[in-house]
Amino acid sequence: MKRIKQIAKCCAIIIIILAVLSAGGIAFLTIREYRPLAVEKLSASREGKKVAQDEELTVITYNIGYSALGNTEDFFMDGGTKVRPDNKSVVEENLLGNANIMKSNPADIYFLQEVDIDSKRSYYINEMKYLEEALQMPALFCYNFKCDYVPYPIPTIGHVEAGLVTLTDLEVNTASRIALPESFSWPLKVCNLKRALLETRIPIENTNKELVLFNLHLEAYDSGEGKIAQSKMLADILEKEYEKGNYVIAGGDFNQMFEGYKQYPLLEQGNWMPGIIRKQDTPDTFSIVTDDSIPTCRLLNEPYTGTDKDTQVYIIDGFIVSNNIQVQNVNVIPTEFQYSDHQPVKLTFTFK
Repeated sequence: MKRIKQIAKCCAIIIIILAVLSAGGIAFLTIREYRPLAVEKLSASREGKKVAQDEELTVITYNIGYSALGNTEDFFMDGGTKVRPDNKSVVEENLLGNANIMKSNPADIYFLQEVDIDSKRSYYINEMKYLEEALQMPALFCYNFKCDYVPYPIPTIGHVEAGLVTLTDLEVNTASRIALPESFSWPLKVCNLKRALLETRIPIENTNKELVLFNLHLEAYDSGEGKIAQSKMLADILEKEYEKGNYVIAGGDFNQMFEGYKQYPLLEQGNWMPGIIRKQDTPDTFSIVTDDSIPTCRLLNEPYTGTDKDTQVYIIDGFIVSNNIQVQNVNVIPTEFQYSDHQPVKLTFTFK
């Protein structure tokens, strides 16, 4: 009986210690939580190529999956088991591959999502700096994920610094980080993403108008309310810019399928399923534009099998463009998900 009491006492002490450590950890992370302002100006004003009103331009949106979610990988949030690749060389190979895809498909503007600058999950490689040098094009960056330590799963995600990157060699007036509504409450929000729009304003030569660009990555793993709130705020911002007489493009990973475009069926119950962004969710003066000939994203429940019949796929990457912009072409760039769980989408356009 004495032995049992000693064991019980030891267990109680261990439980108390763990509880204290957990509470201390949560308190530390809460104090250190990334709390961006509603709007933050970025250091961006710079000379670059002038944009004429009769010019044809191209923009590519590409979620590079922090160059750690290539065709050999799965991810614990999608039904897989992994948190990061087995070694740093996998990330380096994917980063090189992503850079080569972009170099093989030249564009005036690149919207990139899930770009790490100092994260355990990508072996602390500064991917923005690498891509700037590889493409010889200056970058604009804003955080949407910044946490000293993400304490889950096992092994843990750990330190994360990541965000949105817009690469362009066009002249830029200003750029801003615009905070989107948060989807989670305390304590989940402490170690979660802080979604945002990366706004870039490009002057149109010999006019008082601007090409206003919004790079985005909307909520993924919420119950749905977050994506709805973020989409509504986006629509309001787009409409206000159009009313000013500007040309407006929002593009990125919407984590939502697009009404009126192909939707791939759910292969297995319980798989992650994106929401749907409807035409009525965008202003009347805007159109949803994407290419549904091939999928833009795959589920990371397992490594890529190379066929849509065996892999859950979606179309969730694309653009929303104002009606004073003439879309010349939009197409998915096929990569077979070799270096990311997404495929790039390229938009060619002119000003009306």
